[in-house]
This record gives sequence, structure tokens and C-alpha cells, in this order.
Amino acid sequence: MHKSASSSAFGPGGLDIAQSFFKPIHGASPPPTTSRNTKISVIGVGNVGMAIAQTILTQHLADEIALVDVNADKLRGEMLDLQHAAAFLPRTTISSSVDYSVTGDSDLVIVTAGARQIPGESRLNLLQRNLALFSKIIPPLSARSPDAILLIVSNPVDVLTYVAWKLSGFPANRVIGSGTNLDSSRFRFLIADHLNVNAQDVQAYIMGEHGDSSVALWSSISVGGVPILSFLERQQIAYEKQTLENIHKEVIQGAYEVIGLKGYTSWAIGYSVANLARSILRDQHRVHPVSVLAKGLYGIDGDDVFLSLPTQLGRSGVLGVTNLNLSDEESQRLQKSALTILEVQRQLGI
Repeated sequence: MHKSASSSAFGPGGLDIAQSFFKPIHGASPPPTTSRNTKISVIGVGNVGMAIAQTILTQHLADEIALVDVNADKLRGEMLDLQHAAAFLPRTTISSSVDYSVTGDSDLVIVTAGARQIPGESRLNLLQRNLALFSKIIPPLSARSPDAILLIVSNPVDVLTYVAWKLSGFPANRVIGSGTNLDSSRFRFLIADHLNVNAQDVQAYIMGEHGDSSVALWSSISVGGVPILSFLERQQIAYEKQTLENIHKEVIQGAYEVIGLKGYTSWAIGYSVANLARSILRDQHRVHPVSVLAKGLYGIDGDDVFLSLPTQLGRSGVLGVTNLNLSDEESQRLQKSALTILEVQRQLGI
């Protein structure tokens, strides 16, 4: 692990800089033996992992950030690059290692690591490789931070969140997938753009799979507290269902478009995950559409499955799932989305 120069003395028995600069006052009590620092670990320093780390750093969501990756040179380079910005940022200790010991006693562990798809490779084979990777990642992380909350960002996020839950042995409230939090942000942006309003005034959710079978909750959309569909009906304003479907398709295609243009997504997922970290670590009790254990909710019964539902998040992770009134069509689509994810899990044999 890299140690910054500010924490060292000049040679054996040399001058301790901190003691030279700052003298204790008379009658002061000794420093506390326990630390209340907040620690976040980010596993994987690719484009997504570093966007998350950078956003967390600038928003001062942690006192300590630990980075882990298998590429030692890139890992150290990324750590140094962030450390060199210390004069412009809130005080945060940044450490890194190829060993999971650096993550010990984390409050929140964010996993972005994942195998990349090889040209011509099947989705199932890619999933098998990610399953093997998670088998190496999750057990040591959970052993070193037994009270942490696991936040999975790696794709396919719903299946891998289920895998992380199984491998960690953690209670379900402490294993969360980033799910459709970003999809819902895209949804809110597109609706706001369509209506020429601020996206922060739009309440709208994408639920279900983070993928093609996701469900747009049109019945629950409101702008400034006004339910949109019922407002249009009361005002006798005609709208075409195809227009709504097209907006949902834009949400699904959003990531593909960004990847096609710049090669990867990074900034939006960085802000999305930092948004989740804030709600969790600062116990904000905010509602986010994230991937959680959905068994017994919204008519999803049978096997264990993780998918995105509007979930209240706080310091213990999942505090509860919002009981929305879905239309019959939305309920059917959500249950179909659950079956889509379950089919993948069954193919993996997990």
C-alpha cells in the first residue's frame, strides 16, 4: 500500500514533521482510540470504477477510499493521479493494492470488476466467466468487511447481485445492485426534455431488469406532484401510447448509444452510484430503483431473484420496498422481467 510522504519522518529517529508544526495544548485529552471514519472500497479501476471513485471523492462521501485491481501499474497510477489532486479536494485518504486486505473494515464495497465480452462470445459464456470472477472476489471482500454493504455495479447486474448475495452469506438487505437507478435518471431526463421542465421535478421509475425487459412505470409518473397520465385525461389532451413506448426504447438504447460513440459509459454511472452511496452512508432514507431480493413482492414468487424495485436506502442498506400501485399491464411486465432473469440464473446452474 502506498504511504504518502506527509505521514512519514525524515529518516530513522529524525524530525517528526507533524509534532514540529503543531504543539499540543495544556490539559488536552489523548486522541480517541476508535475511529468513526467512513471507508469505501472500489473494486476495479476501469472507466466505471474510476468515475465512481472520482465522484465519491469530489462529493466527500468518505474519509477513506481503497482501490483494488489486478493491474498493479494502472492501479498505482490511478491512485497517484487522485492523490495529486489533494490540494483541490476534501481531505480523504486514498490507498490501493492488488490484495483485498486494503479493503478491511469498509462500510461500503462497490464492485465494478467484470470480464469483457470477447468478439463472437456468447452472453452465457461471458456470464460463466463473470461467475468465476465473482467466486474469487466476493468471499475475501465479505470476510474482511463482515459488516459492510455490498453494492454491485458489474453487468449483468441483477444476476451478479444474486451471485454476490449467495457468495457473501450477507443478509439480503446488505447486498444491493445499482440496477435501474441510472435507467430511471435517463427516463426522467427524457420526460423532462419532452415537457421542457427540470428533471429534478420529474418522479419516474424504471423497474425490473437492468436490460431489455425493463418496465417503465407510466402510471406513477408525476411532474411537480401532478400525475401526468391522469392530468392528460382530465384535460382531454390526446397522447399516443407509441410515444411513451418510444421514450422507454430511448432509455434502453441510451447506454448502447454512448458506448457506440465513446466506447464506454462512465460519468452517468459514476454520479448514479455516488448518489446511492450518499443515501446509504448518510442514512438519508431516500427511495431509489435498485436491484434487491424481490421474492414475495409485486407477485414475484418462487425462486430467489434480484431485480430493481423502488427501494428505501439507509445506513443498514435496504430499509424497505415501496408498495406502488401498478397497473395490470405493469405487473405482468414486471413478473415477465423476473422470469427473464431467472432463466439466465438457471442456465448458469446457480
